[in-house]
Amino acid sequence: MTDLHPFIAGLPKAELHVHHVGSASPRIVAELAGRHADSKVPTDPEALADYFTFTDFAHFIEVYLSVVDLIRTPEDIRLLTFEIARDMARQNIRYAELTVTPFSSTRRGIPEVGFMEAIEDARRAAESELGVVLRWIFDIPGEAGLAAAEETTHLALDLRPEGLIGFGLGGPEIGVPRPQFKPYFDRAIAAGLHSLPHAGETTGPQTVWDALTDLRAERIGHGTSSVGDPKLLGHLAEHRIALEVCPTSNIATRAVATLDEHPLGQLVRAGVLVTINSDDPPMFGTDLNQEYGVAARLLDLDERGVAALAKNAVEASFLEPAGKQRIAGEIDTYTDAWLAR
Repeated sequence: MTDLHPFIAGLPKAELHVHHVGSASPRIVAELAGRHADSKVPTDPEALADYFTFTDFAHFIEVYLSVVDLIRTPEDIRLLTFEIARDMARQNIRYAELTVTPFSSTRRGIPEVGFMEAIEDARRAAESELGVVLRWIFDIPGEAGLAAAEETTHLALDLRPEGLIGFGLGGPEIGVPRPQFKPYFDRAIAAGLHSLPHAGETTGPQTVWDALTDLRAERIGHGTSSVGDPKLLGHLAEHRIALEVCPTSNIATRAVATLDEHPLGQLVRAGVLVTINSDDPPMFGTDLNQEYGVAARLLDLDERGVAALAKNAVEASFLEPAGKQRIAGEIDTYTDAWLAR
C-alpha cells in the first residue's frame, strides 16, 4: 500500500472541530504549568504523555479543566492562540474554526474585553504572518449548566469579536440533555451565528436528533452514534449535515473501543458528509495529518480519495465562498501536481 503520509503532510487542509485549550502543545502546557506552581499539571513535556492518558470521558474532562486552569491572563490567551496557529501552519492547515470556551477563562478572572482582544490580536497575526485563517465557535461547557449558557450567550452576542461565526455546546453529554439549551441557541441563531453543537459521541442517536430539532444544528460535533439509527443517517445524508469526525479522540476517550470498530466507514457508505478533525490533538497524541492517515486506512483511500475528504471540510465550513474556492483550488492543484510527478 502506498505511504500517503508525505502526500497528506503537504495537502492544504481545513479543520472544523478543534478545541482552543485542547490544542495547547506540550511545550506550551509545560511553560504555563511552570508559571503556576499551584497546578498539578506536569512541567516536563515528556511527563505530559502519561498525564494525557485517559481512563474514560469523565477523566478526560477532569484533565482538560486542569489545563484550562493554566490559562490565567490575556497574555496567556494570546500566546496560546498564536502558537496553535503556528502548529496549524506546519500542517498546511489553511483555515480552522476553533472551538473556544470563553466562560472557562472569564470565570477564572480573565477580563472579558481582555479575552476578546487577545484572541482577535492572535487571529490577525496568524493570518498576516502565518497564512492561517482562524474563525471562532464559542461553546457552552455543558457540565457548567445554564449559568454558563447565559454567560456564553452574553459573551458571544454583547462582546462579539470579529472572527466569531458559530455557537456550540461541548463537555459531557451524559446527564446534560441538549433541549435545555434551546433558548440560548435561538438567541445566537437570531444574531446570525451558526449552530454547531457536539452530540452523539458518548450517547446515542437521540442526542443527535435533539441537537437537530431543538438546537437547529447545521453541523454535528462527532455524531458517531448516528450509525445506530438508519433514519437519522438518511436525514443527515439528504440534508448534507456534516459530521465532524475525530477518530483518535473517540478511542482516547473510550467513546469507541478500537479504531477497527470505528463507524467512519459506515457513515461514508450511508452517504453522510464527513469531515476529519483532531479535536484536542496534543492531549490525544495526534494532529490533523495523523487523523487523515487514520481515515485513509479506515476508508482504503488513495491520494484522490484523501483530497476529496479534505474538500469535504472546505464544503462544510462557514468560510466565505471566495475563500472556499481558493482552498479547494489549492487542494486540486496540489493533488494534480503530486500525481503528475
